Amino acid sequence: MKFAYCVTPHIGGTYTVFRHLRQGLAPHGIDVRWLGVGTSLADMPDSEFGESIDAALPEEEQAETMIQILNAGGYDGVFINVLTARMQMNIARYLPRHLLRVMIVHNITPGTYVAAQAIRDNVHATVGVSKRCRTDLINLYHFLPKRTLTIENAVDARGMRGIERMASNRPGLRMVFLGRVEDASKGVMLLPALLDELPRDFTLTIAGDGPDLPRLKTRLARFADRVTYLGFVAPERISTVLLNHDALIMPSRFEGFGLTLVEAMAAGCVPVATMLSGVTDTIVTHGQTGFLFPVGDMRRAALIMAALTEQTVRTRMSNAARAAVLKDFTIERMGQRYAELIHTIKASPPAIAPVLPVSEWSIPRGLRAGLRTYLPVPVKNWVRGWRERHSA
Repeated sequence: MKFAYCVTPHIGGTYTVFRHLRQGLAPHGIDVRWLGVGTSLADMPDSEFGESIDAALPEEEQAETMIQILNAGGYDGVFINVLTARMQMNIARYLPRHLLRVMIVHNITPGTYVAAQAIRDNVHATVGVSKRCRTDLINLYHFLPKRTLTIENAVDARGMRGIERMASNRPGLRMVFLGRVEDASKGVMLLPALLDELPRDFTLTIAGDGPDLPRLKTRLARFADRVTYLGFVAPERISTVLLNHDALIMPSRFEGFGLTLVEAMAAGCVPVATMLSGVTDTIVTHGQTGFLFPVGDMRRAALIMAALTEQTVRTRMSNAARAAVLKDFTIERMGQRYAELIHTIKASPPAIAPVLPVSEWSIPRGLRAGLRTYLPVPVKNWVRGWRERHSA
């Protein structure tokens, strides 16, 4: 079988899922290839595993080109990622009937859910990457339970078996933030408050790049002797970075899954993360494989970091975290669950909405910008924090 994964190659969680899904489904005889919207393949990673559609074309022509590629390439189905390129979501309403379509929901924001709802009836199954995604879609957006599943993301932890962590005899703690340096979702502007609460021998590494990096550097300037910036970290270097730090700090306001947590746990780097009900608490067992703290409560996060200076505590949790990843978050497990889903819907495809002709191309309301798009970021952040603290 052959499936297209709708994404343009880039550095980020959605594309990492493609790489892992391709690896996990290959033993089951399912070839997964990316299908994106871009202007050139020259600088794209994994160009041999996919095909690009010219972004300069009008959306309707992009859709026609995509359907031609799927038909000519002998594809059996498509993975549609919510809130990728708009055309690649809306195409679910126009695909030839023989193509299976699985929608993947990667985040827990209302905007994500509304976009997913816009094409809910045009896909054979919906996968939420966390328990929270599935629960919200069913309870709040009327998705059918039997066609809505949870399949957690995974990491390739095989190479981490037997690798010893780099021990540190220095006082304090080596903390690391890993990921996109962006405040609205990742909460990076909370990091100065964390350092305010900790002694000078606690250091912080910022591993990543993003739109809020210059602003974060300004806010952290007074901690210049305690903060290191690595910039963009190539995927193959992530495990090395994590092996050289004691604890990961993840102050996110919202996440669909939290792949960084699993990457840290695989390397034995103890995760200290925001409590996001149905998301981070399904990855981290508080007090056993890491710690969770209320959204925005950096004083609580600092108290946790202080407790981790005890080597025996850190070692125990590091070992437990690694064991949890090898049990629950492997590529093999993820691949097996997606393979079961694909074979199930292939054997008996659920009914979906009638296929529309591309000549009637239009954008449903859920895929257009809504009023929440224009809310000030501080208002959004306050609402997200309040909601998480009161839903835990």
